[in-house]
Amino acid sequence: MITLYPQLILDALTHVRYPGTGKNIVEAGMVDDNIRIDGMKVSFSLVFEKPTDPFLKSVIKSAEAAIKTYVDKDVEIEGNIDVKTIKTARPEPEKFLPQVMNIIGISSGKGGVGKSTIASNLAVSLVKLGYRVGLLDADIFGPSIPKMFHIEDARPYGIQKDGRDMVVPVEKYGVKVLSIGFFVNPEQATVWRGGMASNALKQLIADADWGPLDYFLIDLPPGTSDIHLTIVQTLALTGAVVVSTPQAVALADAKKGINMFTNDKVNVPILGLVENMSWFTPAELPENKYYIFGREGCKKLADEMNVPLLGQIPIVQSICESGDNGEPVSLDENTITGKAFLSLAASMVRQVDKRNVEHAPTQRVIVH
Repeated sequence: MITLYPQLILDALTHVRYPGTGKNIVEAGMVDDNIRIDGMKVSFSLVFEKPTDPFLKSVIKSAEAAIKTYVDKDVEIEGNIDVKTIKTARPEPEKFLPQVMNIIGISSGKGGVGKSTIASNLAVSLVKLGYRVGLLDADIFGPSIPKMFHIEDARPYGIQKDGRDMVVPVEKYGVKVLSIGFFVNPEQATVWRGGMASNALKQLIADADWGPLDYFLIDLPPGTSDIHLTIVQTLALTGAVVVSTPQAVALADAKKGINMFTNDKVNVPILGLVENMSWFTPAELPENKYYIFGREGCKKLADEMNVPLLGQIPIVQSICESGDNGEPVSLDENTITGKAFLSLAASMVRQVDKRNVEHAPTQRVIVH
């Protein structure tokens, strides 16, 4: 049996032309980015300027036929194409998130260093400090934030606001959360080209009702990719936080990540480094520290790159267990790790405040 994925559907739809312009419906931007696939069942929306478009029914029929012809005759598509009409256009990129004060990218040079764990617990700790916080899971191909907040089954609902269709983020532990994981089958790999992933990410940013926020954290994919470029081209980032472990191989990749943000084409300030898995502390011996992955590697890199070391997070079993159970360890600020994350959040806030003072003319203003 053929395995269906969104690009296969899009490729088939390029054979369908809109009679009004002669362009294919993909080129004309008439295919909504949210293509839903469940086994052999495919559903999506076609966008028309008005519900009375004279070509509406014929274009839908042609789309159904194209998918049957160019994908597979057994695809369940009849009756699964709905229609959207253009209401109010999405705002220009420079007007995205007008009610957000600070936008922070949480990045790592490589996978496996606990970046999403840091992002989740940092968001919760900021809430504990009294800030309004949003968290966007921008790891399109490996979303993990829903699991860390125990909201894998959440399905964000839509509202009409200012003439636009908007998605309402899921709120948990005081953090507003959105992830592509809410909209795709968690059992199947997300096989998208870079353009599709970038468009999906823009929708999560621009077509969501985030409301007024003090901090908007973006959990970026590991490494460097189209997603990073989309973010820096779409949003005015306040700065980036780079996560690493003390290992030499992780530090080498972290250094590349810092260079990516600070080069002339990207030019995003580095707020600081976070050293994760700094040492192992057994629960029964809270005063003991065992440096499994090396000692103070991030501190040395921070000194070398002239950036602040925002915090060091130790390894304790509860971090992994809490993440798997969907209860961030930072919920309890009386634990070793809870205190470490609260200190990290406070350190990052100080760096953001310092930068905003230095760049007062371009400071974002929050609108209530």
